[in-house]
Amino acid sequence: MKIILFILFIVMFGNYSLAQDKMLNIIVFGAHPEDADVSAGDTSIKFVRFGHNVMLISLTIGDARHFDTGGKVLATIQRSEAEEAGKRFGVTYKVLDNKDGELMPNLNVRLQVIRLIRDCDADVVIVPCQHVYHPDHRNTDILLQDAAYLIIVPNIAPDTSPLKRNPVFLYVQDRFQKPYSFQPDIAVDISDVYEHKVYSFAVHKSQFFEWGSWINGKLDKVPEGEKEKLEWLADC
Repeated sequence: MKIILFILFIVMFGNYSLAQDKMLNIIVFGAHPEDADVSAGDTSIKFVRFGHNVMLISLTIGDARHFDTGGKVLATIQRSEAEEAGKRFGVTYKVLDNKDGELMPNLNVRLQVIRLIRDCDADVVIVPCQHVYHPDHRNTDILLQDAAYLIIVPNIAPDTSPLKRNPVFLYVQDRFQKPYSFQPDIAVDISDVYEHKVYSFAVHKSQFFEWGSWINGKLDKVPEGEKEKLEWLADC
């Protein structure tokens, strides 16, 4: 079965082809550890295979998403899982220290985003859509919208060098139908990397096999064996 990931342009400054001789710097933002993996991990694998540089970023430490673990203990687990996922994807994985469930689109976090994009000299920035159920996800989108133009403004975050031109900013697909349904501008066939994607993000065990399964009432359905877990996760 053909599996497709849709991506939508939100801002486009510059003229890039995603498969080209020039090495590109791509950043994928998510609100929590594993969000960037799920939304664009497959596309990240394809970028890496083209020889481009990819960084996945979680704006929060993910210290709240569990039913019996939290705080620094869970944050340490989340960071460790993200680092291992980065190795499996073949990318750099950065987890920021903002608290899970409390992410706000304020100036402090906006400046963090601007500095990250500048320091990476980003050519492409991939972000989640705003129409989602979780405030951290919505605020991640707002933060990227607010940062997009300011990346080239020298007097904003003057401790870092402004980019000479804006990166290409892309939305990933969402499934919401209101206020309007997602309409893709780009479709990426990920059939050839889907198994690699599942293997890579499956390392977030605290989320997929514990927290996510618990909130969906499926904790008792999680298989025991590693192979069976991958197959189960791929079908979820």
